[in-house]
Amino acid sequence: MQEMNAGKWLVVTGVVLVVTGLAVMVGGKIGLGRLPGDIRYKSDNVTVYVPIATSILLSIVLTLILWIISRISK
Repeated sequence: MQEMNAGKWLVVTGVVLVVTGLAVMVGGKIGLGRLPGDIRYKSDNVTVYVPIATSILLSIVLTLILWIISRISK
């Protein structure tokens, strides 16, 4: 019984990784990473990029996805 549970979690983890990968691929094309709230500092020798708004948005989306998956698996 426990092997089946571990297998189910491996599949769920794989699906989450695929969805995350697709979101990153599509996100660059729709402006993800250039949201208001993302901090970019560029000087002659240094570039610092802190994607605060993008991180918050991705955190919310992934939390919702994992919450839905946990509801379905119960």
